[in-house]
Amino acid sequence: MAMTQNADPYIRGIGVMTDTSRTSDILRGFQVPAESLAPAPPARRDGVRLLVGRRGSGEVSHHTFRDLPDLLRAGDVLVVNTSQTLPAALDGQLGGDRVVVHFSTRRDDGRWVVEVRDPDGRGSTVRRAGGPAGAVVELAGGGKLALEEPMDPCGDRLWFARPSMPDTVAHLRAHGRPIRYAYTERDQPLSSYQTVFATPSADGGASAEMPSAGRPFTAPLVTELVSRGVQIAPIVLHTGVASAEAYEPPYAEPYTVPATTAWQVNAARAAGGRVIAVGTTAVRALETASDGRGVVRPAQGWTDLVITPERGVRAVDGLLTGLHEPEASHLLMLRAVSDDDLLERVYAEALQHCYLWHEFGDVNLLLP
Repeated sequence: MAMTQNADPYIRGIGVMTDTSRTSDILRGFQVPAESLAPAPPARRDGVRLLVGRRGSGEVSHHTFRDLPDLLRAGDVLVVNTSQTLPAALDGQLGGDRVVVHFSTRRDDGRWVVEVRDPDGRGSTVRRAGGPAGAVVELAGGGKLALEEPMDPCGDRLWFARPSMPDTVAHLRAHGRPIRYAYTERDQPLSSYQTVFATPSADGGASAEMPSAGRPFTAPLVTELVSRGVQIAPIVLHTGVASAEAYEPPYAEPYTVPATTAWQVNAARAAGGRVIAVGTTAVRALETASDGRGVVRPAQGWTDLVITPERGVRAVDGLLTGLHEPEASHLLMLRAVSDDDLLERVYAEALQHCYLWHEFGDVNLLLP
């Protein structure tokens, strides 16, 4: 398998400049109302709404997620992220203060990228200044976390830290809970944050936050898609934290594109099928593993790729994703997949019809 080469990809990823001013110009006046932030999981996973935008025709249409088999066709490939979600939030004490540590990404050297946050008194958390270097967090369940240095020399939200536990993932599974932000009304069980595609990784890796575009899928829906000739192709990308209050560019994350998935994608495109990425993580992995002609190779390593309209996409024809705020770098990727006029219409419809944002919310399908 090909391997991304980078002496320290973490800092490269966080330091990439993104063109958020152009995004704001295109979606002028775009503001998500508080009532449009999904506070809890829906009664049925596949009952969320699905807003479809088609390039070329510019058509925007409204559906439920259960309509997805009627919107795809035989020969299409859905590329899904099979990363499991960790209970990555862990209580702790720092200098006499109660804190909550969000464990984000495990480095190859045994350190973790973490965010230390303050409890907000309502079961969620708020940002706090990170550090200082050398501080030690006493963790729930025993063990300590030594904060070493900021991941970004110009910021203090995310830190490189070294846990004392011999198996941090096992410790999180025993004592942690899923990360949640203040727009959700209460803690949910870990099962609410696992997708139907979630599969244990051989190395124990997992995501700090759910690859949420896959959440509306159910086993019966997947069966119906496959029975109609739609293929399911797995990738793995372990997502880090993406604080709802800070919209930095995504930093480097570990990914794998298996040989079977590379073959499926290339064969489908050669035969006139469409490659639909389920989530921005699937786009990031596929595009990292593709060459300038859009041919995908088996690949494994770290990706710090930030997809912008200027770069475009090469291996992906469509995208199924949640709805994103105008400050988020994800919208740059959506602009690379879609055209600006269509994306503006899609988001205008979502706001007008009170679609729900975030991991338990509604979804958007951008098609060729």
